[in-house]
Amino acid sequence: MDWNECKKLPWNLILLLGAGFALADGVQSSGLADVLSRALDFLEDAPYLAIAPAVSLISSIITEFITSNDATATLIIPLLFHIARTMHVHPLLLMIPGAIASEFAFLLPTSTPSNVVGFATGHIEIQDTLKVG
Repeated sequence: MDWNECKKLPWNLILLLGAGFALADGVQSSGLADVLSRALDFLEDAPYLAIAPAVSLISSIITEFITSNDATATLIIPLLFHIARTMHVHPLLLMIPGAIASEFAFLLPTSTPSNVVGFATGHIEIQDTLKVG
């Protein structure tokens, strides 16, 4: 690939998706995920029926406004695994709601890679994605 072909690439798409994955990887490799996991040890006695909706809500908010659904799942699933072990429940009881909630991304171009692809064409504006989803 030469530079002329490289200039034709949708760099806004590449940088947007790459930033989300870099954010998730940075949280894991820096040890921040471990710090967050230890900080959430107080949830040991919390009832599962209170934590599962909270996990879903937080996962949805992260995936809508901060980073893509793929990066959110990469970031949140290991944390949910640790929280579930701390609460003495099966890890899938938290990981599945968190993963499903991260897939409810549709409002903003940063929410999911398919939105980014549509937004990168230049024919779709942010107002369009907010109206239709």
